Amino acid sequence: MDASKGLRVKSAFSQNIIWVVLVVLLLAITAIDANFFSVTTLRDVLIQSSTRLIIALGIAFIIITGGTDLSAGRIVGLSAVVSASMLQRPDYANKFFPDMPELWLIVPILISIVIGLIVGLINGFIVSKFNVPPFIATLGTMVAVYGANSLYFDMEPNNSQPIGGLRSDFTNIGSGAIGSGQFSVPYIVLIAIFVAFIVWVVFNKTRLGKNMYAIGGNIQAAHVSGINVARNLMWLYAIAGALYGLAGVLEAARTGGASNNYGNMYEMDAIAACVIGGVSATGGVGKVKGIVAGVLILTVLNYGLTYIGINPNWQLILKGLIIVVAVAFDLRKYAAKK
Repeated sequence: MDASKGLRVKSAFSQNIIWVVLVVLLLAITAIDANFFSVTTLRDVLIQSSTRLIIALGIAFIIITGGTDLSAGRIVGLSAVVSASMLQRPDYANKFFPDMPELWLIVPILISIVIGLIVGLINGFIVSKFNVPPFIATLGTMVAVYGANSLYFDMEPNNSQPIGGLRSDFTNIGSGAIGSGQFSVPYIVLIAIFVAFIVWVVFNKTRLGKNMYAIGGNIQAAHVSGINVARNLMWLYAIAGALYGLAGVLEAARTGGASNNYGNMYEMDAIAACVIGGVSATGGVGKVKGIVAGVLILTVLNYGLTYIGINPNWQLILKGLIIVVAVAFDLRKYAAKK
């Protein structure tokens, strides 16, 4: 009886090790500076995690199929620039579109999300129809999207000036909250929670989710079982692109501006969060709760090390080590199963 109880405890510990790591990280930083552990800090961590979580959830769709998506960050940047360019105050001196009438808030937001969806769909088409490896396909898209964004950003009369003067109804999405004071709940956090719930439903309760895991587990077996792999991959890449587009809109709203360099290297943080959270680099494995934990760990690491005055370059070194170690452990587990 004691032995079986011990096995259950060991199993529970191993299944929730990522949350243990998060708690240990919080305690370690708090031990260095006790002021770190506060409601204000927790709120800031959640706000910074929100857009990163949405990007990570999008990229998880691709990693679970056995692929990767290097274009995520640049799609975020494009969506941020497009939404910001159409949601400036009428009285702002340096408007991107001086003669554009004030649009309904939802219109530029939907346009930006659809742009992300279309780029994702292009990725899916290239991967599924031409059998181009996802790494190469999304690398090409990453470069092309950045070029397109830079051309758009350099249009007259903007001429590559950072886009500012955003409407208050737009920035309120990123900075507003329900309630007041330090215990208020930011809108952007609620949006991220809602998106995480929807993604959980797709992962666990839909045919598309089941097909996604099947493709990542064994693409040949998925073909044989009658799954339309090409169509499913296009859907998955399109959903991922739409999530990147949403994240770009929220980043512009949160920061109150945008430039063509927004989103640079965001895909690296998203991939890192996924592999830390247990999304297998070999495909077929991944859970939303693990992705949430992975994003929180990286955000606490970045925010906490900055808070206690550690050189930002050390953050990059630690992040790189974490990615390598997480993938190494994942591959060892995969090899053991084989």
